[in-house]
Amino acid sequence: MISAYYFGAISLVLIGLYAVLVKKNVLKMLIGLSIMETGVNLLLVSIGYIYGRSAPILSEGIGPNQAVDPIPQALVLTAIVIGVATTAMALSVAIILYQKYGTLNVEEIRRLRG
Repeated sequence: MISAYYFGAISLVLIGLYAVLVKKNVLKMLIGLSIMETGVNLLLVSIGYIYGRSAPILSEGIGPNQAVDPIPQALVLTAIVIGVATTAMALSVAIILYQKYGTLNVEEIRRLRG
């Protein structure tokens, strides 16, 4: 079952990498970066998961031997927050690019740069 998560994570990273490398529109490149980030987060959570164990929540019946390591989950949560902030910053740069050049096509922006 875990291999399905690895396959999904690697697929998301490859789809995002394709969008970043092939697409010419800045917004499509940003969406590709976001998809790639989601794949990396899924991979980190999948690596940290151990079959048969539960989330490290303080409750009765769950001891330290029955809980999953909380470090990967905390790292992914931090990565999600940083990713949202980075995406917001990149979208603001895309808005400024569109206001200045009138297009979001990377080739057009390079040509108009002068």
